[in-house]
Formats: sequence, C-alpha cells, structure tokens
Amino acid sequence: MIRQITIIGVGLIGGSFALALKKHGYKGTIVGSDREAVLQRALARGVVDRAVARPEEAISGSDLVLLAAPVGAIVDLIERIGPLLPPDALLSDTGSTKAEIVSRAKAVFGAQAAQRFLGGHPMAGKENSGVEFADATLFDNAVWFLIPAGDPASPLTGKTQELRELVEMIGARPLQMDVDRHDRLCAWISHLPQMISTALAATLEEEFGDDPELHSIGGRALREMTRISSSSYSMWRDIAHTNTENIQEALLQLEQRLAYIRENLRTPGLRDEFDLANKFNSPKSEKGTDS
Repeated sequence: MIRQITIIGVGLIGGSFALALKKHGYKGTIVGSDREAVLQRALARGVVDRAVARPEEAISGSDLVLLAAPVGAIVDLIERIGPLLPPDALLSDTGSTKAEIVSRAKAVFGAQAAQRFLGGHPMAGKENSGVEFADATLFDNAVWFLIPAGDPASPLTGKTQELRELVEMIGARPLQMDVDRHDRLCAWISHLPQMISTALAATLEEEFGDDPELHSIGGRALREMTRISSSSYSMWRDIAHTNTENIQEALLQLEQRLAYIRENLRTPGLRDEFDLANKFNSPKSEKGTDS
C-alpha cells in the first residue's frame, strides 16, 4: 500500500492533491518539498505532515513521489531523483505535456519504466497559483490523465493501479491514454484556449488599456474569455516549448477559421459557422468516448 507520499512542488496542484487526500480519508504521511517559505505556509495550513526542502531527502521512505511542478522542472527532477528513488517507489507527475516527460522517464528507468513511472495530468486548475489557493475540491469530477511509460492499452498493476485508485478516491476521473494523443488533444482543449485568452487580453490592453470602464462594460462574456489570461508565463513557457508543433497546428487552424469569419461577416457563411459551432455544445452521445 502507498503509506507515504512525497509531493515535490506544494503549490496549487500539489497542495490541492494533499488536501484532497486528507479530505477523503488518506491515513498515510504526506511529505512536502519546496522552497522553505512555501513549506512553512503549507505546514501552517495543514497541507503536509512533514516538510523537507531538498527533494533528494524528501523522497526517502516514500511509496509514491508526485512531481507537481512546471514541465521543465519535472523533466529535470526525473533525471535528478529518479536514480535515488526507493526501489519499490512509483514516480508520477502533473505536467500539462507528456512527450518529453515520458521520454526522460524511459531513459532513466529503462526496462523498468512502466513499473516505476506513470505520467499524470489533472485537468483542473485556477488562474491563481500557490499553496494559498490550494483547494481540497479542485479535482472533483475532473479528468486525471494517466499516461503509461509502457503499452498504453495494458491494464495498470501494482502501485500504478494504486495511484489510479487514489485518483478515484479524491473524486477525479482517471483516463488512460497514449502520450501522442494526450499532447495533441491538450493542445486543442487546454493550450489553445489559453493562447486565445492571452491574445484577446493583450489586444484589449493595447487598444483600451487606459479606459477605466472597460471591465465593467464588458460584462460576463469578457470576464469569461479573459479570466485565464492572468495565468503564469513561467508555466506556459514550458508548455509552449514542449508541445510546440501541436499548438502551432491548432493556432493555424483557428487563424484560418477567423479569417473565414472576417471575410464572411455579411454572407450566409457566417450563419453556417454559427450552426456548426452550435453543434459543439449540443448534447452528444457518450458512445465511443475514451475510458
């Protein structure tokens, strides 16, 4: 059983995972590893049971180590602590892209990669970061991608299955998927919306930045479209660097769509676009979805 968990990166995601475990009855020990100031806040909130700043020391005695950091840091941490993990420990992560992460895990663990590493990506978050915003309900009914380092169609066993059970225990919905499909899908459903929001907010700031009434005039639609534009660049830089081709493809197709709309504002083509868009939000059968 997973009796001790080390979370490296006790911010919004790592802290929320710890709080969710506690809320749902996890009785083991949760060790946090981060900067000293972050760890003190995490201890004060009861997010972690013990705090150890150095990751190499924090993993001692743990059955599961979760890397809840930006993608670039996750890749470096796999190289740094992978060889130091207890022999029966499982390493996982919460990175938003998976190709480079899984590739590094395979290089570090070799033939044992499928048993020693299971990639993860919870589709949950906020525009705010930091342990101060950690929330035990953050993962309620959220998809939690599980990306094996081996055959994605093979059933999980041992600690990889135990991790899946922990994900279910905290109210998330585990979804097993291969790395290429994950990165392409997330480029469309997560990374593209962020780039749209960022571009829209930057354009509005450039055009109307000195207008104090803009936010109140814009209303709900503007707030919803620009809410995630306040997300951290440091996190999104790593995502853009490690999923560049998929994001470029999505942006190019969107650019072409916007150009078509611009050129058809006074033709039936605009109606056709609205009709097609309306279908996206219409109820759809659940048949054929991933499981």
